[in-house]
Amino acid sequence: MASVSELYDVTWEDMRDKLRKWREENYRNSEQIVDVGEELINEHALKLGDDVWIIYEQVMIAALDCSRDDLAWSCLQELKRQFPDSHRVKRLAGMRLEALERYDDANKLYDSILQDDPTNTAARKRKISILRAQGKSSEAIRELNEYLEQFVGDQEAWHELSELYINEHDYAKAAFCLEELMMTNPHNHLYCEQYAEVKYTQGGLENMELSRKYFAQALKLNNRNMRALFGLYMSASHIAGSPKVSAKVKKDNVKYAAWAASQINRAYQGKRIENGQPPETATQLRHDRTRIHRGQRELASNPRNDSTAQLPVYGPSLKCDH
Repeated sequence: MASVSELYDVTWEDMRDKLRKWREENYRNSEQIVDVGEELINEHALKLGDDVWIIYEQVMIAALDCSRDDLAWSCLQELKRQFPDSHRVKRLAGMRLEALERYDDANKLYDSILQDDPTNTAARKRKISILRAQGKSSEAIRELNEYLEQFVGDQEAWHELSELYINEHDYAKAAFCLEELMMTNPHNHLYCEQYAEVKYTQGGLENMELSRKYFAQALKLNNRNMRALFGLYMSASHIAGSPKVSAKVKKDNVKYAAWAASQINRAYQGKRIENGQPPETATQLRHDRTRIHRGQRELASNPRNDSTAQLPVYGPSLKCDH
């Protein structure tokens, strides 16, 4: 099988720079990292200088994702030889034990790190990840809340806690976690979108109006967020179909839903062209618009009880470029 450098005609410097770019931008493309990184450390390790150690770490984590324990083990041994007393390397060893489902051994390793350094947040979070992997959601939630009492600014922990609450269908607490994230990251469109999804799932007219506003805010921050665009259409359609709203509110939300539907159709047409498919004909587009408007009329004539409006919080991703 041809190597990466032969297949794509790239130098070892190109491969090193590609790994650096993926690290800096937090890509989780583990298979590509393994393909590029394995060749780089096997063929060019001596040329990498001090960069080799961060590359060993990057490749090891990717190897764990890909169930390549052989590669993860070899990277870990190199790191242990260079940094025998490093807590960071011990944590990597614990992550390998987690991947092998040796949770008790991993916990003992993290406990030894915390005994030496009680403020080691990475080890504490790994212990919480073990609870989640074991399906102990209640314990993971309790531990995360205790952790956040000490490290209230840890955004990753707030997001993890929101996901745990969503899995437990405790949407009010999930919304609180996302509100904390939005206060510190007001320009993050993903947090706005996720908050809107939670409010939609909670149901009720007030929550639905909040949902529509935050889907709109997510679109304002990133107009290519297709999930937020679908959410705007769904929430506006639901409000338009509610018997509790005034004629003006109904009219406004019909307008919002129609705008969202037109943007969805436009994005869909763009994707067809991008994929080499012909644009839909005028007849097909009219059929799409008729189907969307029929759904709006059905909502208006047969409004559901607000509490039944359930949009899966983490349903299929409909993003074009997220």
